[in-house]
Amino acid sequence: QVQLVESGGGLVQPGGSLNLSCAASGIMFSLYVMGWYRQAPGKQRELVATVTSGDITHYADSVKGRFTISADNAKNTMYLQMNRLDPEDTGVYYCNARHRWLISNAWGQGTQVTVSA
Repeated sequence: QVQLVESGGGLVQPGGSLNLSCAASGIMFSLYVMGWYRQAPGKQRELVATVTSGDITHYADSVKGRFTISADNAKNTMYLQMNRLDPEDTGVYYCNARHRWLISNAWGQGTQVTVSA
């Protein structure tokens, strides 16, 4: 059974940084597209970034140059380094694992990120 557990969220001032982690169990990272999504209050969940095979990355335009996604296949852990945070980055951040070929999609429980002075 796939289990994804996020950590690292919190309250940070504008311009600050946070590093989110997603520890995965029950999957082999190399078979999945791993991603971070976020959902702000009253808004739909949106893609933040994805990583495939540990080094193929994709970012939403709103976070390019500020966020960095990475994956440690040996530890089955994915990270999201968030720099120069803005109040618009506030929301619940979710870890996602989508199998590259099979119909299999799993979500973590989410971690709250609040950017406020």
